[in-house]
Amino acid sequence: MLSLHQLTCFLSVYEHGSLTRAAEELGYAQPSVSEQIRALEKSLGVQLFRRVGRGVVPTTVADTLRPHAEKTLAAAEETRRAAQAVKSFETGTIRFGMFGTARLYAGAGLVADVLARHPGVRVELVGQNSSEVAEELRRGRLEAAMIAVHSIESEGMQITPVARDEIVYISNDPETLASPVTAKRLSEASLVMPETTWRSTDSIRILLRQMLHETGRNPATRIEVEDVEIAVELVGLGLADSVIPRGAAEQLLPRLAPKAGWVSLRPRLYDNFAIVHRRGATLSPAAQLMIELATARMRTIAQPLH
Repeated sequence: MLSLHQLTCFLSVYEHGSLTRAAEELGYAQPSVSEQIRALEKSLGVQLFRRVGRGVVPTTVADTLRPHAEKTLAAAEETRRAAQAVKSFETGTIRFGMFGTARLYAGAGLVADVLARHPGVRVELVGQNSSEVAEELRRGRLEAAMIAVHSIESEGMQITPVARDEIVYISNDPETLASPVTAKRLSEASLVMPETTWRSTDSIRILLRQMLHETGRNPATRIEVEDVEIAVELVGLGLADSVIPRGAAEQLLPRLAPKAGWVSLRPRLYDNFAIVHRRGATLSPAAQLMIELATARMRTIAQPLH
């Protein structure tokens, strides 16, 4: 039966024109290489080499066989590398970028999805803000990520929108929630806003600045904090209002500000979430898995975009 070992010996003899030199290259005894060539010739029913002096010369059949043998061995090597990649994947580390409040949409659930498929892997969800994660992508420290697309530049990046979530106004005052909040009302509001470190690139603040452009004002923040949870707690205490994604509001208000509620802006605003990676990149199995699972998880919570 034809074997990869036989083809390896055949190609080495073909290249060197000598059984002895082929054996030296492969690290085998010369009789072993001779036996492999004879077995291959017997299996194919043809003569592959003719002895000439101290060397061998390939026959026409050998010339025909050579490219097929090379392709077969290349395919076998690719199979080996794929198997090693899977083995490494099963016991290695999966690192994926996510915007900070993604934990409210897909954090623990996403990790659980990964471990359900690959119990042996180590998982890292990286990032506090979309602009920070985008920088990690640009520097090659991350293969792929899911982030809010308003806050990044697309140069050199492949952006695939997957979902969107409405940006809503939250307040502890029932009268404030009686009707959608217009740009004028927003410009007069006393707000607590999260993401203070990234205030210049935060996607929600960018949307609010665009909304308020017609009023000639920026959102007036009374309180600046890092965490959306703290912002919601302060809203619950009646100290300020805030503007956050609807998904975050629906998860956090019942727990941290049970007397508060939310209302839409007028016009409605949406934060768009997208899978981002370097354009033309060949993604690893780990990155592809995270993209699949993160997309599915996000689309169960936010409005899908296709």
